[in-house]
This record gives sequence, structure tokens and C-alpha cells, in this order.
Amino acid sequence: MNYLDFEKGLAEIEGKAEELRAMARTNTGMDIEQEAQGLDNKANHLLDDLYRNLDPWRKCQVARHPDRPHCIDYVGALFTEWTTLAGDRNFADDHAVIGGIARFNDRPVVVIGHEKGSDTKSRIERNFGMARPEGYRKAIRLMDLADRFHLPVISLVDTPGAYPGKGAEERGQSEAIARATQKCLEIGVPLVSVIIGEGGSGGAVAFATADRLAMLEHSIYSVISPEGCASILWKDADKMREAAEALRLTAADLLALGVIDEIIPEPRGGAQRDKSAAIAAVGQSISRLLGQLEGMDASALRQARRQKFLAMGSKALTARS
Repeated sequence: MNYLDFEKGLAEIEGKAEELRAMARTNTGMDIEQEAQGLDNKANHLLDDLYRNLDPWRKCQVARHPDRPHCIDYVGALFTEWTTLAGDRNFADDHAVIGGIARFNDRPVVVIGHEKGSDTKSRIERNFGMARPEGYRKAIRLMDLADRFHLPVISLVDTPGAYPGKGAEERGQSEAIARATQKCLEIGVPLVSVIIGEGGSGGAVAFATADRLAMLEHSIYSVISPEGCASILWKDADKMREAAEALRLTAADLLALGVIDEIIPEPRGGAQRDKSAAIAAVGQSISRLLGQLEGMDASALRQARRQKFLAMGSKALTARS
């Protein structure tokens, strides 16, 4: 278990409980279960206290936790007959974006998502979930495919933002993001998106301009990272806590503003502590949100999507007042 900064006390208690059990395994004459159970209870109470009212900066830390389930984990658990489709048919295949055709509840769908990687090698291969232009163009190709064959699109968002490298800019990064966002608005099939970790900048918007958008309880969604915002506004990246508060990037804030449609509860202590439960909750949410779009034709979907996004500004003004 990787512990965050604010979980240090929890790490000490759980570490002591594990030490006691390790000692008992090597010395069968020791009976320490009652003492270890007491430490477990103490840890559970502390875990509840820590996660009951996380501030926005701590939410950012949890959203970035390396042990949270990633896109590949959701694909493997929620979808069957998964077939990967690679490449943008123009330049290359971007490994930060995965996509393909699969079955969800025995229904054929197209799945698109950011993948950060789970160890050093895979994180480098996946570019830490930061897509290049070819990643967004691959997503556009898959959405076109879904539209042609009348397949719902499910997108799983987990990215700190689009890759800002020189090569990406030379190959039209901003244009690719804009085209992907436009394609989300144009397709005539249901589009359901879930933010499973970080939803950073236009790199997230390009996949999340959806008919229905849900967020895991401790995920974040923002036009810029708190560190980037602090560097611009205060010329000091250490002001990220104040920036996180001002950005209103938590699921609760965004639900109140009308930006998202649903908050998916996470297991106690975050998705990283019970991956299977978190994945199951996301699956239930996707099924429920797809059900809300059942029976709508292409014209109705496009019109409802348009009205949804036009209404966001008025909802935000109402929430602020």
C-alpha cells in the first residue's frame, strides 16, 4: 500500500498491526490477534475520519494515487470480447489512449480511455496518460466507427492533461483536441463518460463532452491543474492548495454547477483500497446512465446534448449566486 502524506498516522497503525501478525506467523505460540484487531479498529476509525471531509487538495492527491484502478483494470473487469483498435491511420498509435470494441452487459459498444500505466516501464510507455495528437485522432476514428455502426460510446477519463511537448504541438495538438470535442458533440449515438481519476484540461474535455458524465467521488475535473493555476495566478506552485479550493474541481462542486450528472461513491478510503468494489460501482453507473439514453434517435441525442451544454452557464451562475 502506498500512503499519501495525510495518511502517515494510518500507515503507522496498519504497519504495527501487520508486524504483530508477522511475528505470530513465525512464532505459533503467540496470541496477538486481539491486540491486532484493536489496531485494525483504530485504523478503520482513523480512515473514516480522514476521508469524511477531504479538502480539494487532498482530493487531488487521492485522484492521483498510483494504486487507483486504471482504465485497463475497468476494461478487463466490465467488458467482454474486448478487441483493441490501434492507430489514427495518419501518424502513429498513441499508447496513452486505449480504444476498441467490446460488449457491455452483452451489448456491443466502443470504449475509449486514458491509460497512465501502473509501473515505471508502463508509465513511460503510456506517457503517464498524457495523450499526443494521434491519441485524439484515434479517438475521433473510433467515434466515427461507433456512429457508423450505431454503437454507444463509453469513455474513461484519467489524464493530467494533453502532452505539451514540442512534437505534439508541431503535429497540431490543439486542433486534434478541438476536433475530438467537436466529434463528441456530433455523433448520433449515446456517449457516456466517467472520470475515474484526474480529468485535466482540454485533454479530458475531448473525451468527456458526453450525454452523461459521472465522476468517482474522489476524482477531480478541471481546466488546469492546481499547480499550473498557482504558477500562473500567484507565480508560486506552492499555492496549489489555494488553487485547488478556487478551481472547484471536486465532484460535489461540479454536480452543483451542473457540469456532471452523477457522483459514484467510492469504497472507504478511496478506490485504491477496494478496486473491485470501485470498478463494480462504475459499471453500475454506466449501465444506469446508458439506460437513460435508451430509445433516443440521433437527432434527439444531438439536440439534448446541445441543450445540456448551453444550460451549464446558467446553472453555474445560479450556483454562484
